[in-house]
Amino acid sequence: MNFATMVVVIVAIVAFSLIRIAKYGFDRRQSGLVGPPPDDAEKAGMRREVEDLRERVKVLERITTDANAGHAIDTRRVADEIEALRDR
Repeated sequence: MNFATMVVVIVAIVAFSLIRIAKYGFDRRQSGLVGPPPDDAEKAGMRREVEDLRERVKVLERITTDANAGHAIDTRRVADEIEALRDR
């Protein structure tokens, strides 16, 4: 197969595909490329989950920043001393 024949075959395949798409249409949801749109209950559930996750992130940020604060280090030191006294 020479180069010209290959080009003609490729152009024919593309033209055939475009004609089929134009004639029968192309619905992305029917093709399986995109899922069905979420209903209102599912959207509300997703919004609640996102809000819960945002709250968890806020708590984790507070824990990480409070753990490095000066008073947290002092509190940890005192707690370690108490535990050391309990072990004796």
